[in-house]
Amino acid sequence: MNKFNKHHLMDVKEVCEYVKIKYKLFKPEEELFCEEIGDGNINYIFKVTSMQSGKSVVIKQADKFLRSSGRPLDLNRNRIEAEVLQLQRKYAKPFVPEVYSYDDVMCAMVMEDISAYHNLRDELFNGEIYQHFPLQIAQFLAACLLNTSDLVMPRDEKKYLMQKYVNVELCDISEDLVFTEPYNNYRHRNVVPSAMQEFVEHNLYQNELLIGEAAKLRDRFMNVSQALIHGDLHTGSIFVNQAGLKVIDPEFAFYGPMGYDIGNVIGNLVFPLVVRKKCNEQSNNFIEWLVLCISQVYDLVKAELSSRYDKLVTLDLYHNEKFKRDKMNEIMADSIGYAGTEIIRRSIGDTKVRELYTIKNTDQLVDVEKTLIIIGSNLIMNRFKIQDGKALIENIMSQL
Repeated sequence: MNKFNKHHLMDVKEVCEYVKIKYKLFKPEEELFCEEIGDGNINYIFKVTSMQSGKSVVIKQADKFLRSSGRPLDLNRNRIEAEVLQLQRKYAKPFVPEVYSYDDVMCAMVMEDISAYHNLRDELFNGEIYQHFPLQIAQFLAACLLNTSDLVMPRDEKKYLMQKYVNVELCDISEDLVFTEPYNNYRHRNVVPSAMQEFVEHNLYQNELLIGEAAKLRDRFMNVSQALIHGDLHTGSIFVNQAGLKVIDPEFAFYGPMGYDIGNVIGNLVFPLVVRKKCNEQSNNFIEWLVLCISQVYDLVKAELSSRYDKLVTLDLYHNEKFKRDKMNEIMADSIGYAGTEIIRRSIGDTKVRELYTIKNTDQLVDVEKTLIIIGSNLIMNRFKIQDGKALIENIMSQL
């Protein structure tokens, strides 16, 4: 009996058997080496390499339970991820790894090995500069977002995809961790040092103006189905080298506001900037590039969206000058607002980023997190006023 006819969590030995039996990706006589290369909380990622040819593939398997707590999870998320990667590759091929196959019994995806690329969060943490990044991430975002919106995609096809990618469980996680708990803490999961309690109470939990604007962004996240978004596009989901980039891990994908993905990219670029400036880890070339990078990401995304809009949108009604201008302004205002919510939730929530959890000096950590909360709040409150990259970076740098 084929042991892979019923779902179970595989170990490294079974993964080697799996790729030979299920997919015949390697010859029977080849010796395979398998290692677990992921440390995420909701999936298991393995790299399988032939000791003879050097050929390698990556296997990503979904389990029924959250690794940390044992909380049950819907296995459908891995199917969504595999199909979304295939769709994104259709529109932005240079920036998305190839998915070779998806097995809906084992809930496992076999995909291209992107070991030639490096985790962008780690690279930024180490002060590495990638001059091509702003343009390439802008091209990825504009291509994937516009092509899956009904500005471009046929209405019936878009509605079908909206149904197909209803992602209830993972959206629920975002609705709580990003948009509710940072301003309420009703589940008591926020991680706030005692020296910051009063600051957080005043600036977040009791800040009615900010809460009102965060609620609007939450409402848009839940109800504005503009495009098929990645849903968790932080710098840990982007891999880079000096030639290009690859975007992975769209397991949170669903139909939502375009600005959410754009804002997540911008927000996660702010962490290494603030940490470098506040912790006296000065590297002038890197900081100057990062400042320029944040500004360029905003401007280049806006320019790519506008340029592709003119080429791809066919409905005359949508070529009305006021409609297009208002649509671009709406997307970019959302982007600034969602950059703010991402910065705040990573600062006080229980899913902190490496830039923060590696700060060992408590006084420094408090200073950094207070600064991030102020920056995030400022972006949320001023999202309609910021019209270009220069204004965006001026708003951020004014708090440093």
